[in-house]
Amino acid sequence: MSMGGRKAVVLLSGGLDSATVLAMAEADDFAVYAMSFLYGQRHVVELDCARALAAQSSVIEHREVEIDLSSLGGSTLTTDAAVPKHDSVDELSDEIPSTYVPARNTIFLSYALAWAEVLQATDVFIGVNALDYSGYPDCRPEYIAAFEQMANLATAAGVGGNRLVIHTPLIHLTKAEIIKRGLSLGVDYGKTTSCYDPAPGGVACGHCDSCLLRLKGFSEAGVVDPRPYK
Repeated sequence: MSMGGRKAVVLLSGGLDSATVLAMAEADDFAVYAMSFLYGQRHVVELDCARALAAQSSVIEHREVEIDLSSLGGSTLTTDAAVPKHDSVDELSDEIPSTYVPARNTIFLSYALAWAEVLQATDVFIGVNALDYSGYPDCRPEYIAAFEQMANLATAAGVGGNRLVIHTPLIHLTKAEIIKRGLSLGVDYGKTTSCYDPAPGGVACGHCDSCLLRLKGFSEAGVVDPRPYK
């Protein structure tokens, strides 16, 4: 993959979506700087995946930022409360789920924005998706547009005319379309994890919202998910 001259910060969680976005940014010839977060999440195994993905790519630098969002609570991903489990995607609700982490994408994007300004980069990539998602308000196109507007009002770079662009190449794709796109770019989905409540060693539960949406995507794409499940 190319290490192009135009710098971009890519938010890399270690999940299916962020792995695809990383590959897309590299395919578009960006010089990629990846950023991941240890934020008190119960599925911390995703950081191992992020490291593996960054290591096998042309990422110039991979930053891991530590923020203790578990000290604030408010989510089953950052507390000891039970993660909701279901037997089918059909059981998923349109309501905001308990796995929503308050202001998470706003916090992550703010860190990416700060690093982009230091790097003199004008591009940030995030793998939000508005179709196959579990009701998260910070994955919507109107949210991304609002954050981008704020970023260009609140930074020296933006005021100086170097406008930031937040890229969301997956936002209108189904999970199956995302998987097909990633496979065409050589993404190794065996090095990604989506589970909110993995067993020790990272084996996926197969019943949380994220596992069900992932499995549905692979099924519709006609591909076997290489990630191990219980």
